[in-house]
Amino acid sequence: MPYTKEFLTILLYYFGALSILTLVLYLIDKIKAMSGAWRISEKTLLVCSFLGGAAGGYLAMYLARHKIRKWYFHAVNILGLLWQITLLIHIFGKVFL
Repeated sequence: MPYTKEFLTILLYYFGALSILTLVLYLIDKIKAMSGAWRISEKTLLVCSFLGGAAGGYLAMYLARHKIRKWYFHAVNILGLLWQITLLIHIFGKVFL
C-alpha cells in the first residue's frame, strides 16, 4: 500500500484526537472517583489508550495521579505508545524516504 502525506496527516489527527479524548476521560474518571459518583470503566480507559490515545492516557495518569498504582495501566499505555510510535515511524519512512 503506498502511503501518502495525507494518510500520515490523518493518522496524526486521529492519534491526537483520541489522545485528547482519552486524557479527558481519565480526568473525568478521577473527578468522579473523588466525588464517589458513577465511574468510567477501566476497560473503556484501557481500550481508548491502546487504540490510539496512549499519549493522552499516560499524560493523564501523571497529571491527575490517577491509576498510577495499577501495573496494567502502565503496561497498556506503554504498549500502546510503542505500537503507535512504531507505526508513525514506519509510515513516515515510506512517505519521505
